Amino acid sequence: MALALARTPPRTNESLIVMNGFETAPEEKGRILIVDDSRLVRSVFLKTLSSGYDCMVAESYEEAMECLRLYPFDLVISDVIMPGLSGTELLRRVVESYANTTVIMVSSVDRPQRALDALRLGAYDYLIKPCELPILELTVERAFAHRKLLNNAAKNKEALKSRNQELEEGKAQLLHLQTQVVQNAKMVALGQIAAGIAHEINNPIGFVHGNLDILNQATASLVELLEFYEAADLPADVASKATEMRATVPYLSSLKNLEEIFADCRDGAERIRDIVQNLKTFSRLDEAEFKKADVNAGLDATVRLLSQYFGNGNITLIRDYHNLPLIDAYGSQINQVWMNLLANAAQAIGEKTGHVRIATSSDSDFVTVTIADSGGGIPNQELGLIFDPFYTTKSVGEGTGLGLSICFGIVERHGGKIFAASELGTGTSFTVRLPICMEKPATIETGLAIYQTPQTNHTYSSYEI
Repeated sequence: MALALARTPPRTNESLIVMNGFETAPEEKGRILIVDDSRLVRSVFLKTLSSGYDCMVAESYEEAMECLRLYPFDLVISDVIMPGLSGTELLRRVVESYANTTVIMVSSVDRPQRALDALRLGAYDYLIKPCELPILELTVERAFAHRKLLNNAAKNKEALKSRNQELEEGKAQLLHLQTQVVQNAKMVALGQIAAGIAHEINNPIGFVHGNLDILNQATASLVELLEFYEAADLPADVASKATEMRATVPYLSSLKNLEEIFADCRDGAERIRDIVQNLKTFSRLDEAEFKKADVNAGLDATVRLLSQYFGNGNITLIRDYHNLPLIDAYGSQINQVWMNLLANAAQAIGEKTGHVRIATSSDSDFVTVTIADSGGGIPNQELGLIFDPFYTTKSVGEGTGLGLSICFGIVERHGGKIFAASELGTGTSFTVRLPICMEKPATIETGLAIYQTPQTNHTYSSYEI
């Protein structure tokens, strides 16, 4: 069974391209399949349409389906009544399997019901034979325009769907960022309140601590006086009264407990004083003070503030300190770096048993601090993003995604570098290198300050800022 291919006349000054049996110009024309059992009709339709379109002809349902299987067509013009399966069956098959192909039905039967049935099955139009050729050309032109509109509508719908999805994702991300910003603002406000409370508590706790020493000394003098009276030879009536009072007042046992009571009170006052001093260290009260800072002392103060993490017994804290020179720095800002890194390390372990190791060392120019945990680690694809603002792997309410970004900004403004290395199932380590001597940098902003990190298209198991 031969398939008839209509070749259009060569076009002047155009290079022809042979593709799937068609000769086409570089700008491909529309493709039409003409299906009719009448050779005369096929010839007339072919002659009429081949000047503007690439056309192929078939004389039966089977030939038409073979053409559709081999080549893509934009339009099928099919007779309704043919030997074997009819054009109506061809219409059904094209609508079912070639949804992007338009169909025009032609028939010598002028019955409105047949035309209506064809349109209901998915035909674009229904023409009565013999067709007026100008009407045929106009119908084909309108069919191609209709097809183009449908294709454009489908593309626009897909683009709109994609855009809506992007907007939904953007909205979700915006809501997430808003939640994080609100949470961060709450933490900033809480920090300011804590700083104010620390400042107000500092003076009265100083009075308590100082007066405890005075009270201890006064009590010791009174005890010494009582012991003298106990040993003195008192008149009988006075001695009798004293014996009666000793029976009602257990002062002897109280005298034995006084020393322990004063020691406990002094220890409690000192603990409150240390907490207040550590809160002041991380408050804004001295952030503008650029001076020599003791890194080891700052690390210890931070650990004391994070006692809720390191005082439960499930996390073993390993201090591998070396003697360090004092560095030029904003002490409160550097302590904020230790606060974020140590809190992250403890949270990486969570309720499990693990350890956090703090190691310090120095060379001629830099002090190096490494904080490593035995947590779950960070995937390689996320390691390069951890210093980006608002990026966090924690759930909403547990992290703002700003801690490491702020750490990066503080370290950078101090002329230092921060490195991150991680392995899944083993843990994560952060290494900070700070210069020992440096000129006073510009004031470092805190709170809601966001420090943008360099962007990279690469993923590293060790990431350097």
